[in-house]
Formats: sequence, structure tokens, C-alpha cells
Amino acid sequence: MNIYIEVRNNLGLSREKASELLETISPEKLERIENEKQLPNPDDVMIMADKYSEPNIRNFYCANQCPMGQHYVPRIMFNDLEKTVLKLLASLNSMHGKQEKLIEIAEDGKISDEELVDFINIQKTLERVSLAVDALELWTDKMISSGKINMDRYNELINAHK
Repeated sequence: MNIYIEVRNNLGLSREKASELLETISPEKLERIENEKQLPNPDDVMIMADKYSEPNIRNFYCANQCPMGQHYVPRIMFNDLEKTVLKLLASLNSMHGKQEKLIEIAEDGKISDEELVDFINIQKTLERVSLAVDALELWTDKMISSGKINMDRYNELINAHK
């Protein structure tokens, strides 16, 4: 099912009610987006993500519908905190011992044919770490948008650590 329909249905909104909530997206345009007859523009996606309190809509758009994002942005799946943290810790643990190898590979500024297999292995491991971090950020955004994390306090603490 299309993510835009799924999120709207989960909120129990008709297209007309959703259009009222979204303010700048007509029911007709929403129908075209939901039926994949028209791609949303980035502003539409931002409005839907904010008004629906579903930050994962942004990631879906960037990973699947934005021409540049399709190449660079991975699709992040939303999980509960426990699964997200376990994936993050597992991916960090898999880096154990690879830091030294990466230093050895990088010290001369070149990657030899003999080092290439290790380099690709390390690169794939780092991609898993990055995905796990992104999943934690998505979880945090979802909790902030749903009001389960105090946004003002969160931002205050984030800014204090800059």
C-alpha cells in the first residue's frame, strides 16, 4: 500500500479531512499522490510529515521518489526503541577490531588490490552502523512529533552539547 494512503488511513482521515489538515494540498492532488499519478513535491512531503506527525514520510520520499535521494538515501524502517538500540549495538560491535585495519589501509592514502577486500568489508560494516544511527534518529523524530519526547527540552539539551 502507498505510504501516503497508509498514514492517512491510520489517522482515520478521509481525503477531504486530510486536505483540511494539510491546508495547501487539495483533495484532488492528494488523490493523485496517493494513487501514484503524481509525485508529491518536497514541500508537500514536509507538510504531510509535519501535519500527520509521521517523519518517516520524509525518508520514504527521499529514498524512493526523489531522483537524487534514490541514489544516496537509504530507506530506514521504523522500529521500537529496543530493536533500534539492539541493531545499533550489534553494528557497533561488528566494527570491533576493524578500526586498526582501516588505519593500516588508510595510512598511505591508497587502497591496494590486497587491501580492497578488507576495505569493502569495513565499508559495508560502516553502512550498517550508519543505518542504525539513522533509525535511532527516525525513532527520536517520531517520538518528538508524537509528543512522547519533550521537544523543547530535547532541543535545549542538544544545543547544550554543541
